[in-house]
Amino acid sequence: MVLEIENAQPLVMTIAGLDPSGGAGIIADVKAFLHFECTPVAVLTSITFQNSEAVFGAIHESGDSLRAQILPLIQEKRIAALKLGMMPTTEIILEIAGFIRERQLPAPVIDPVFQSSSGYDLIEPDAIDVLRRDLMPLARLITPNIPEAEILTGVTIEDEQTMHEAAERLREMGARAVLVKGGHLIREFGIDASPIEAVDVLHAAGGETVFRGEWIEAPSVRGTGCMLSSAIAACLGQGLSLAESVRAAKNYVADAIRFVQETESDQVSP
Repeated sequence: MVLEIENAQPLVMTIAGLDPSGGAGIIADVKAFLHFECTPVAVLTSITFQNSEAVFGAIHESGDSLRAQILPLIQEKRIAALKLGMMPTTEIILEIAGFIRERQLPAPVIDPVFQSSSGYDLIEPDAIDVLRRDLMPLARLITPNIPEAEILTGVTIEDEQTMHEAAERLREMGARAVLVKGGHLIREFGIDASPIEAVDVLHAAGGETVFRGEWIEAPSVRGTGCMLSSAIAACLGQGLSLAESVRAAKNYVADAIRFVQETESDQVSP
């Protein structure tokens, strides 16, 4: 029996990997849920071995262990929103897709985690096709960065126009809504603008929305994709619209980066 508790905080689920250092993954997701006054529940897909500098390996959960984690949670309480992060194997992706179809879980916010910041592969190559085919059409939103959008679509992204093209292609492939994150454009192509803008493109049924904001340099910050997608899921769980959720989530991530930037600046000041 699913319990309904009046006036309780929305229950938001993350299904993702564990970064023991806390910079990304499930720990970052839970922090975002709590910030937006949601009650977190967490299901592990993988235990990674990493610190703030690199990933050294991982042990992945099986489909059976994933099911054993999820079932008790959804039998007890209603999930208001769902965020999916690291899904390293075909088995895990198919298990999650089956739960969404069969158990009427909320359409998820998917952060398609393919590679760590240090270059470690976090998904098996064959699983990307399965994610594209079986899971992406079930999503409320998919939030790829530039490299992830290129892998999913085959579109080479070099500017804002090609971000729009990739977002449109992902919609054509079945995604209900797409947020293409443009941070990698600045890092890889060195866009010359003053001040530098961070540009994200949201493509949804109501049309396109371009979010522009200040580019905040903080090289030591990891897990911004986890923060953003989980914050969006939390806001959706609170009943905000998709555009409102994206805007609030972007502000949350920007504040987190500014905090790190200011802290690092204070540490190097004489």
